[in-house]
Amino acid sequence: MTRTSVIVEADGGSRGNPGPAGYGALLKDADTGELIAEDASPIGVTTNNVAEYSGLVAGLKLVQQFTPEATVEVRMDSKLVVEQMAGRWKIKHPDLKVLAAQAKELAPSGTSYVWIPREHNQHADRLANEALDGKRYGVTLAGEDPSAESLIEVIESPAESPASTSPSVQQQMRGWSAAAGKPTTVVLLRHGVTAHTVEKRFSGGLASANPGLSDEGKEQIRAAAEWLSPMADQVDVVVTSPVRRTLESAEIVAERLGVPLEVEPGFAEMEFGDWDGKTFSEVARDHQADLDAWLGSLDVAPGGSGESFRTVEARVIAALQRLLDAHAGKTVIVVSHVTPIKTLVAHAVDAPLEAVFRMELTPASVSVLSFFAGGPEGTEPRASMRLFNALPQGNNRFDTPQRW
Repeated sequence: MTRTSVIVEADGGSRGNPGPAGYGALLKDADTGELIAEDASPIGVTTNNVAEYSGLVAGLKLVQQFTPEATVEVRMDSKLVVEQMAGRWKIKHPDLKVLAAQAKELAPSGTSYVWIPREHNQHADRLANEALDGKRYGVTLAGEDPSAESLIEVIESPAESPASTSPSVQQQMRGWSAAAGKPTTVVLLRHGVTAHTVEKRFSGGLASANPGLSDEGKEQIRAAAEWLSPMADQVDVVVTSPVRRTLESAEIVAERLGVPLEVEPGFAEMEFGDWDGKTFSEVARDHQADLDAWLGSLDVAPGGSGESFRTVEARVIAALQRLLDAHAGKTVIVVSHVTPIKTLVAHAVDAPLEAVFRMELTPASVSVLSFFAGGPEGTEPRASMRLFNALPQGNNRFDTPQRW
């Protein structure tokens, strides 16, 4: 359906100013009033004005995503945002300048800004408060149930069977879940970017050049920590690979959530041997045959002295078992790397290890796995994936949040 004209309603709020903040935004058809999509997310600790501008940016992203050709009218109860975006008031605060510039870049030509009374902006206000209460995060299409989008519920509540599953199987799974008891929930967080990440260089584990987080990488992890903070009282521990970039990431998360930190070497990145520190293009140029062999086999070690995927799988699964034994029935945040996280996901969903080649994992992204102690008699212990490669609001390198 072609939409020629749309309305964005947006709001944001901070409980404390500055304090815990969140935004809400919605997109609807201007002619029919039909709701198209909503977006609501917590954004950590900030001011009311930053939260309001964040709602505006989120609303304009909805326009780009769903109705990029439509003319746009933005409606907000923030006189400051409306007057500044209309060009009638100057923008003095540096944080607001950045957000206003982002909004101007997103807004289609001819976008208009209209102030409305607060009582006429109740939908967006409700979304912002639901985000602050931990009940909403990310984009919801019209007609979707937003209750499943609470980050806390995704992480802490056992997943239901799909609606299309037959009742007998649903009953069997519910009975199995009850018998299995509370799962161990593993929240997998990839480290933030380093100079090697940006330059697409091989960056291995403890034997590597071991670069630390860049300033951008630290900001990404702070955003992830804020996103995870509503569930701080439910997290038992942060477990990290000892590699510098993960250790730095884990320290930020553990401090923000106020939980202890443990180091587990088994979650370190694959070792790349002589390829470490080189770009993919450089390895392809100088070692094409070796690169082809590595990409073609899970048993080939890269760079002469590196680790094969099978070797990494063995130590990662061993580390997982140690974690499950030590923190059974708890929620644990594991800060790790691309290869170990993909390996754990493949293991959880009972996919062949080759599946790691078909996953993409973003820096500072969150994935969530559940591991049950065991099923009914005669069945193996079961695991499930609840979330993959999700990104928090505030991670400026990427769009927010993605649910794949």
